[in-house]
Amino acid sequence: MAYIDGFVIAVPTASKEELLEFARRFDPIFIEYGATRVVEAWGDDVPHGKLTDFYRAVQATPEETVVFSWVEWPDKATRDAGMARMMEDPRMDPANPDNPPMPFDGKRMIFGGFSPILDLR
Repeated sequence: MAYIDGFVIAVPTASKEELLEFARRFDPIFIEYGATRVVEAWGDDVPHGKLTDFYRAVQATPEETVVFSWVEWPDKATRDAGMARMMEDPRMDPANPDNPPMPFDGKRMIFGGFSPILDLR
């Protein structure tokens, strides 16, 4: 069964195009290493909660928009192998001077891997 990596980040609202350029450069590397799909979703109906919410999870400021992204893999083994190769790839190294800076604060990103337990289509 498929495997999903999920990510939530806070992006300066004025940097939407910069985020898209960043994603267009780096997201194809996921596909190169075995992912079947990568989705970047710009928040446009994200409610503020009373106890917790996406904004609090990533410490988003009023000048930032919450972005939810996911990467679909055929299975966890492909994901583990692909992510290991990506971590070794100089194209993914933030210290590489050829790479543009991330248009968001990576320290506030939340992420995790998920095994689907139900998939209705």
